[in-house]
Amino acid sequence: MNTPSPDIAALRKNYGRAELDEAASHERPLQQFDDWLREAIAAQLPEPNAMTLATVGADGRPSTRVVLIKGYDERGLVWYTNYESRKGRELAAHPQAALQFHWVELERVVRIEGRVEKTSAEESDAYYVTRPLDSRIGAWASPQSEVISSRAVLVANAAKAAARHGLHPPRPTHWGGYRLVPDTWEFWQGRKSRLHDRLRYRLDAGAWVRERLAP
Repeated sequence: MNTPSPDIAALRKNYGRAELDEAASHERPLQQFDDWLREAIAAQLPEPNAMTLATVGADGRPSTRVVLIKGYDERGLVWYTNYESRKGRELAAHPQAALQFHWVELERVVRIEGRVEKTSAEESDAYYVTRPLDSRIGAWASPQSEVISSRAVLVANAAKAAARHGLHPPRPTHWGGYRLVPDTWEFWQGRKSRLHDRLRYRLDAGAWVRERLAP
């Protein structure tokens, strides 16, 4: 017997926790992001540092996945991954990307777009040594995005890497950081009647222009 599909068209949510007003927002988007991320962390949301990364391949086909932000400053937002993965290959072909944070409980979304560059080897080394040992071994064990016959392949690879490198595995050259250098930010705050607040910051001649978008 077929189970009836859920009536997703009838799902509704009213937004009204907060508002996003030009007068109360920061002039620079990084300050606004810092405030919102700190609030998401303080609210003890599940994985407030999780963000969706969108890239485009050489064939023009887009793809998304969730990664974790590991740093941010005036230079941009940083995450770490396997350079030979699908996302790595796509960024090599098209070094432009988009990021999105969705903090459901706070009824907030942040979208960021810009060019992507690799972090320096020194930055990648510095972060790599802070990872738990199992995660450092995992960077050696996983041929990310490649087809494998079973999970046993990963387990065997991890055992080999652990035996080879011991307690101090070096950072693999195929693993490191990326930095998205923003030229556009958008901050979305859910509001009643679907009249949401949307503030966009776009870089124009080296200065940030803040403007309201219709929901």
